[in-house]
Amino acid sequence: MRLYHYPYSDNSRRAVMTALHLDVPVEFVLVDLRKGEQNQPSFLDLNPNHRVPVLEDDGFILWESHAIMQYLADKTPGQTLYPTETHARADVNRWLFWCGGHLTPAVGILNREHFIKGMIGLGGPDPAEVKRGEELVCEFSGILDKHLACREWICGSAPTLADLSIVTPFTGLLATRAPEKLPIGMFANVQRWLARIQTLDTWQKTTVTLANPSEV
Repeated sequence: MRLYHYPYSDNSRRAVMTALHLDVPVEFVLVDLRKGEQNQPSFLDLNPNHRVPVLEDDGFILWESHAIMQYLADKTPGQTLYPTETHARADVNRWLFWCGGHLTPAVGILNREHFIKGMIGLGGPDPAEVKRGEELVCEFSGILDKHLACREWICGSAPTLADLSIVTPFTGLLATRAPEKLPIGMFANVQRWLARIQTLDTWQKTTVTLANPSEV
């Protein structure tokens, strides 16, 4: 089994964290986005979307990070990251879809304005877009904060795929880019949850830093 990834990709990180947490015997294959390896014909045969991560398992090719997370969990007997009970699994799925449909795009606006545009020569941040991104991040972080008011983890009493998924949109600006650009400091429950996530071995093993973020 191979997992194609890039260490500075937030989507890759959630899949890699899942594989490490489950102790899946997987070969990690680097796809260097800086060199455009995601555009090479050999990679496009795996994922025509030019994106990481991609999982290859005995001829079965799977892209989309949440699908990969679920697949790895389903392949692992006795795992606790992805419950099998119907209601508990639906709860995790709800937060995975929420992350993909709401939180990740919101944080993505700030990533683009504060980081990506400058990296690819599209100029400085657009104040209107920054404001829109900040409002959306605050809206969805507020929802998460309220949910975490009486919980240590998003679903249940231990980490699940929901935690590994939802933490990753925050990681780019928090860890390698510009944490002051992410307006979540007022959300105390989210801050406590982030601190708990950072004690996980899988978080520490997948944390990368950059002396110069423009190198990504």
